[in-house]
Amino acid sequence: MQGKKTYQEKLFNSFRLSERVPQDNFYRLLKGVLDLNFLYVQTKSYYGDSGQKSIDPVVFFKLCLVGYLENIISDRKLIQHCSMRLDILYFIDYDLDEELPWHSTISRTRQLFPESVFEEVFTKVLSMCIEKGMVVVIPKLLILPQKANASMDTLELKVPEEDLQAHLRKVRVFSSMDKETPHRKSKGDKSDRGQRIVTASKKELGAIQSRNKKWSTDQDQRPGSGNKGSKYTSNKTHYSPTDPDARISVKPGKARKLNYLSQLSVDTASHVITDIRAYHADGRQSQLPDIVERLHKRLWQQGLFWENCVADTGYSSGENYAYLEQKDLKFYSSTWYL
Repeated sequence: MQGKKTYQEKLFNSFRLSERVPQDNFYRLLKGVLDLNFLYVQTKSYYGDSGQKSIDPVVFFKLCLVGYLENIISDRKLIQHCSMRLDILYFIDYDLDEELPWHSTISRTRQLFPESVFEEVFTKVLSMCIEKGMVVVIPKLLILPQKANASMDTLELKVPEEDLQAHLRKVRVFSSMDKETPHRKSKGDKSDRGQRIVTASKKELGAIQSRNKKWSTDQDQRPGSGNKGSKYTSNKTHYSPTDPDARISVKPGKARKLNYLSQLSVDTASHVITDIRAYHADGRQSQLPDIVERLHKRLWQQGLFWENCVADTGYSSGENYAYLEQKDLKFYSSTWYL
């Protein structure tokens, strides 16, 4: 006899979230080994003694971890995603009838804590991995471009210091009227005075001007080009008012975008991230001395010794070789396809 399922929502239901999450579920297992209760002491000084209660700091950092594991960079999408996953709700200690934090609360809390708090959480989690024998100290160093949360359409021109205010008023009026080079005005300018001022020499500006003319000609001559009148942008002449730390970068065959340069070290055995840091995308591609010093200090605190490392070709330079030799580190260079 053919069956037919008819759904009728119940007014009352007996439901236990812990019974619905399988024993071998990843987030259930992670909840059993990840103890972040030290955060209550670590973050207490950033809260007042009165007013409404904030989001639980442990819940906040667990949501950040879920965003990383699920590859979700939008706080709004993160909350929507978590609300549909029983295992994630169990992981962050929320029940079905509990409303999750508002997405803007996640953003504000992220701005509340300084970098030192995030470093402390990272170091604590790394120590847990070391205690479980997951780190064998043969780091693999990687260079990863990270897209900034800012649009190229909002870029502003840098100007000489003496003309700063007058030029900003002028360019914001005319650029919004110019149909050939549309300009999307940002809601607020987060940059400081130094980032709005031209620091390039006359020779550098002249080279950029020549490159701009050639670039515009090449763009106009491309078949089917709908980008007539487009402008060449450079970190020496433009800045982002919405994300001042972002820098313009480009790869062969790719469009110019606002990016960061993320450099990280990963344990070769268990792929545990042992150090990570973001740099300006217009700086030197390899900030090897800085990441080596940071990683060496972190491993030393855990009682581990570092003798060799593997890195992609972006780190191959005479300067880096000399530095690593001075540190008695054996260096193996290779190309890694991500």
